[in-house]
Amino acid sequence: MSLEQFPQKTGLPREVVKWLQSLDLSFYPKNVRRDFSNGYLVAEIFYQYYPKDFPVHSYDKGTSLSAKQRNWSHIERTLQKQNLHLMKEVIDGTVHCKPGAAELLVQEVYTILTKQSISDVMDSKTDFTNKEYQGLLPTLARSSATKAIKNNLRITEIMAEPDISANHRKAEVVLHQRLELKAADKVLNPGFFKVKSNLGQLAVKNLVQSIRSDECFDSHSSGDTTSQLCSSSTWSGAVVSLKEIKVCQPVKRSLVNY
Repeated sequence: MSLEQFPQKTGLPREVVKWLQSLDLSFYPKNVRRDFSNGYLVAEIFYQYYPKDFPVHSYDKGTSLSAKQRNWSHIERTLQKQNLHLMKEVIDGTVHCKPGAAELLVQEVYTILTKQSISDVMDSKTDFTNKEYQGLLPTLARSSATKAIKNNLRITEIMAEPDISANHRKAEVVLHQRLELKAADKVLNPGFFKVKSNLGQLAVKNLVQSIRSDECFDSHSSGDTTSQLCSSSTWSGAVVSLKEIKVCQPVKRSLVNY
């Protein structure tokens, strides 16, 4: 299979793609998140370097959660014997098909086996949520709270970790991230959310307006030319134009005749 025929949208750096192509694998990963999930392909890769320690026939090609757990448990035990380690969070994210987890795992494997660094290494975050993707979407296109939990808390995670408290904490993290995005949107676009100023903001605004009014009064009373700058001012966000009106008072006549 030539490099041109190899799937390009894998989310992997080019050197890692070329390295995978050079290995004698049973199949090439067209979908990195799915194909590396059960660990069988990872065992095949390690078999190229440690054939005695990673017999491929000992691993299950199934996609069930139990098959994934058996494969990865076997891989982790064998890696410990070789004094090699993969991040536990990355393995868990790969098992549950979390965004970016499998890509980061393959890069870890590449670095361990080839002893080469990656020039375009991915961000080493370990939360593996779709927060970054949601941040690129407009406000109305983002997931609801229910949809956000469903997208970021897989059913396999709940099956693997039946502890209700642990799953509640995971759901709270997802909801907190969603609230952070919403709070940032309110700051950038308060008109869309009809955000009203709180008492602190109103106090600062009124103080600034009061100071400006005093400056205008002092300038006008002193005959300073800067009083012309006060011909327009803002009140509650609206522009109010001030126009000078000259009033001619009639001359009072004395009632006393001289």
